[in-house]
Amino acid sequence: MKKLFILLFSFLTISAQVEAAAEGGEFKPGDMITHHIADDYTWHFADGVTLYLPVILIDNGTPKVFSSSNFYDENHAVVPYEGYMMSHGHIYRADASGQQAADQSSLLDFSITKNVASLFISVALLLVVFFVIAGSYAKGKGRAPKGIQSFFEPIIIFIRDEIAKANIGPKYERYMPYLLTIFFFIWFNNLLGLMPGGANLTGNIAVTLVLATMTLLITVFSGNKSYWSHIFATPGVPTWLAPIMIPVELIGILTKPFSLMVRLFANITAGHIIILSLFSLIFIFESIFVAPLSVAFAIFMFFLELFVALLQAYIFTLLSAMYFGGAVEEHDHVGDHGHGDGAH
Repeated sequence: MKKLFILLFSFLTISAQVEAAAEGGEFKPGDMITHHIADDYTWHFADGVTLYLPVILIDNGTPKVFSSSNFYDENHAVVPYEGYMMSHGHIYRADASGQQAADQSSLLDFSITKNVASLFISVALLLVVFFVIAGSYAKGKGRAPKGIQSFFEPIIIFIRDEIAKANIGPKYERYMPYLLTIFFFIWFNNLLGLMPGGANLTGNIAVTLVLATMTLLITVFSGNKSYWSHIFATPGVPTWLAPIMIPVELIGILTKPFSLMVRLFANITAGHIIILSLFSLIFIFESIFVAPLSVAFAIFMFFLELFVALLQAYIFTLLSAMYFGGAVEEHDHVGDHGHGDGAH
């Protein structure tokens, strides 16, 4: 019942946004979809319900702090403010005519955007949930879990046994905090992105880049002698092929986190685009025959995205564990082409 209520509220929210976008003239689905999935200095929940976020600039060492509402007039048209202007999701210096100035050097933007605000909310939610779970575990040690602990404990055990132990081996414990963190961080933010007015945080390539970079750094710094010997002296490969194989192996180290970054970004963003595109068909065709089909397919995609939200968190965590396992695996002899080579 709660899921159906959230789904209905989501469609009402999107409907209000679409109608508001169409009031000024011809409805442009591309603009509406881009506005929904892109980062912004405002957080638009529904027509007439907008949260204006703080703008924080460092201009030539001088801090400038003000509300993003100053960039909008009474008709909600974008206007310059105190020598700055907002264009295509970025803030620039403005010249006397209100156009983008030629000199943009020494202007640093530390504003709290929609994605940053969503990040803070998700981190706070994660801290609250797992501090509650930790407290329940400490109080009821030795007893059967109950409440919220009973929901999350099987998931944590699954990550420990089926992902960490199975792919990393005896040294899995040192990686458990990271694996649990990225799994729940990605899952929670995927779900929050499907909520009414939710931000597309895990569909932001900068966020997935940071997550993938952390996996890369942990893998590289965890690599043992066997791991690096397989890169710089691949077993079974003639010495004269080393100038070719070494660059290939080094590129392979970078392509793994790159695939993690693109996979998460593309899947989450594509889901949002498909749902909004299906819903936009109602306003494009303005037909009573198209509306039921559009809503039906959009509902199907919404529930599919609930599954994808969990699946993408699982895949990112699983592949990270596999890379860690390949980095710490010990090889008994030089001719070994076991699981460790398969991970490279």
